[in-house]
Amino acid sequence: MSGRIIFFTYKIKYRIEKKRKLSLWLEEVIESYGKIRGDINIILVSDKYLRKLNHKYLGKKSYTDTISFRLSEEEEVISGDVFISIQRVKENAKLFGNSLNDELSRVMVHSILHLIDLNDETKEEKKLMNLLENKFLKRLKKF
Repeated sequence: MSGRIIFFTYKIKYRIEKKRKLSLWLEEVIESYGKIRGDINIILVSDKYLRKLNHKYLGKKSYTDTISFRLSEEEEVISGDVFISIQRVKENAKLFGNSLNDELSRVMVHSILHLIDLNDETKEEKKLMNLLENKFLKRLKKF
Protein backbone atom coordinates (compact mmCIF):
# COMPACT_ATOMS: atom_id res chain seq x y z
CA MET A 1 0.00 0.00 0.00
CA SER A 2 1.35 3.35 -0.95
CA GLY A 3 -0.74 6.49 -0.89
CA ARG A 4 -0.21 9.97 -2.15
CA ILE A 5 0.68 13.31 -0.67
CA ILE A 6 -1.70 15.91 -2.04
CA PHE A 7 -1.47 19.67 -1.51
CA PHE A 8 -4.55 21.88 -1.24
CA THR A 9 -5.58 25.36 -0.28
CA TYR A 10 -8.88 26.13 1.39
CA LYS A 11 -10.41 29.60 1.05
CA ILE A 12 -7.02 31.26 0.58
CA LYS A 13 -4.89 32.13 -2.42
CA TYR A 14 -1.44 30.59 -2.36
CA ARG A 15 0.56 28.55 -4.85
CA ILE A 16 2.71 25.79 -3.41
CA GLU A 17 5.91 25.46 -5.41
CA LYS A 18 7.73 22.22 -6.25
CA LYS A 19 4.99 19.88 -5.05
CA ARG A 20 6.66 16.78 -6.52
CA LYS A 21 9.95 17.58 -4.79
CA LEU A 22 8.17 18.17 -1.47
CA SER A 23 6.18 14.97 -1.84
CA LEU A 24 9.29 12.86 -2.50
CA TRP A 25 11.08 14.50 0.42
CA LEU A 26 8.23 13.92 2.86
CA GLU A 27 7.97 10.32 1.67
CA GLU A 28 11.67 9.87 2.48
CA VAL A 29 11.03 11.23 5.99
CA ILE A 30 8.25 8.68 6.49
CA GLU A 31 10.33 5.81 5.12
CA SER A 32 13.29 6.74 7.34
CA TYR A 33 11.08 5.70 10.27
CA GLY A 34 10.24 2.36 8.64
CA LYS A 35 6.72 3.54 7.92
CA ILE A 36 4.57 3.34 4.80
CA ARG A 37 3.12 6.46 3.21
CA GLY A 38 -0.64 6.37 3.06
CA ASP A 39 -2.79 9.22 1.82
CA ILE A 40 -1.73 12.55 3.28
CA ASN A 41 -3.54 15.80 2.59
CA ILE A 42 -1.63 19.00 3.28
CA ILE A 43 -4.14 21.83 3.39
CA LEU A 44 -3.12 25.48 3.61
CA VAL A 45 -5.73 27.57 5.40
CA SER A 46 -6.21 30.94 7.06
CA ASP A 47 -5.25 31.77 10.64
CA LYS A 48 -8.91 32.13 11.52
CA TYR A 49 -9.84 28.71 10.15
CA LEU A 50 -6.97 26.94 11.89
CA ARG A 51 -7.78 28.68 15.16
CA LYS A 52 -11.33 27.31 14.89
CA LEU A 53 -9.97 23.79 14.36
CA ASN A 54 -7.60 24.24 17.29
CA HIS A 55 -10.50 25.22 19.54
CA LYS A 56 -12.94 22.58 18.26
CA TYR A 57 -10.62 19.56 18.31
CA LEU A 58 -7.92 20.46 20.84
CA GLY A 59 -9.81 22.81 23.16
CA LYS A 60 -7.27 25.60 22.65
CA LYS A 61 -8.28 29.15 21.75
CA SER A 62 -4.83 30.14 20.52
CA TYR A 63 -3.37 30.52 17.06
CA THR A 64 -1.02 27.84 15.80
CA ASP A 65 0.89 27.17 12.59
CA THR A 66 -0.24 23.56 12.09
CA ILE A 67 -2.53 20.82 13.30
CA SER A 68 -2.14 17.18 12.21
CA PHE A 69 -4.86 14.56 12.32
CA ARG A 70 -3.68 10.98 11.95
CA LEU A 71 -6.25 8.94 10.08
CA SER A 72 -4.67 5.49 9.86
CA GLU A 73 -5.28 2.94 12.57
CA GLU A 74 -2.40 0.82 11.26
CA GLU A 75 0.79 1.76 13.09
CA GLU A 76 3.04 1.30 10.07
CA VAL A 77 0.87 3.37 7.71
CA ILE A 78 1.10 7.15 7.93
CA SER A 79 -2.10 8.75 6.68
CA GLY A 80 -3.71 11.98 7.74
CA ASP A 81 -4.80 15.52 7.22
CA VAL A 82 -2.37 18.34 7.93
CA PHE A 83 -3.74 21.87 8.22
CA ILE A 84 -1.24 24.73 7.99
CA SER A 85 -1.92 28.43 8.50
CA ILE A 86 -0.08 30.20 5.71
CA GLN A 87 -0.51 33.50 7.58
CA ARG A 88 1.23 32.07 10.65
CA VAL A 89 3.99 30.59 8.47
CA LYS A 90 4.57 33.99 6.84
CA GLU A 91 4.79 35.69 10.24
CA ASN A 92 7.15 33.03 11.60
CA ALA A 93 9.36 33.28 8.53
CA LYS A 94 9.82 37.00 9.22
CA LEU A 95 10.25 36.43 12.95
CA PHE A 96 12.93 33.75 12.53
CA GLY A 97 14.61 35.26 9.46
CA ASN A 98 13.71 32.37 7.15
CA SER A 99 12.41 32.41 3.62
CA LEU A 100 8.74 31.61 3.26
CA ASN A 101 9.52 28.35 1.42
CA ASP A 102 11.98 27.25 4.12
CA GLU A 103 9.52 28.00 6.90
CA LEU A 104 6.69 26.23 5.08
CA SER A 105 8.94 23.19 4.56
CA ARG A 106 9.81 23.23 8.28
CA VAL A 107 6.14 23.24 9.24
CA MET A 108 5.38 20.46 6.76
CA VAL A 109 8.07 18.16 8.12
CA HIS A 110 7.07 19.08 11.68
CA SER A 111 3.52 17.98 10.85
CA ILE A 112 4.68 14.72 9.28
CA LEU A 113 6.74 13.98 12.41
CA HIS A 114 3.54 14.45 14.43
CA LEU A 115 1.75 11.96 12.16
CA ILE A 116 4.63 9.54 12.84
CA ASP A 117 3.78 10.05 16.55
CA LEU A 118 6.58 12.34 17.66
CA ASN A 119 5.50 14.95 20.18
CA ASP A 120 6.75 18.37 21.24
CA GLU A 121 5.04 18.85 24.59
CA THR A 122 8.11 18.82 26.84
CA LYS A 123 11.33 20.78 26.59
CA GLU A 124 13.24 17.63 25.61
CA GLU A 125 10.67 16.68 22.96
CA LYS A 126 10.79 20.19 21.49
CA LYS A 127 14.58 20.03 21.31
CA LEU A 128 14.46 16.65 19.54
CA MET A 129 11.75 17.85 17.16
CA ASN A 130 13.86 20.88 16.22
CA LEU A 131 16.92 18.71 15.62
CA LEU A 132 14.90 16.39 13.38
CA GLU A 133 13.39 19.31 11.46
CA ASN A 134 16.89 20.66 10.78
CA LYS A 135 18.17 17.20 9.77
CA PHE A 136 15.36 16.69 7.28
CA LEU A 137 15.54 20.26 5.94
CA LYS A 138 19.19 19.58 5.03
CA ARG A 139 18.04 16.52 3.07
CA LEU A 140 15.45 18.61 1.20
CA LYS A 141 18.23 20.74 -0.29
CA LYS A 142 19.62 17.57 -1.97
CA PHE A 143 16.40 16.94 -3.92
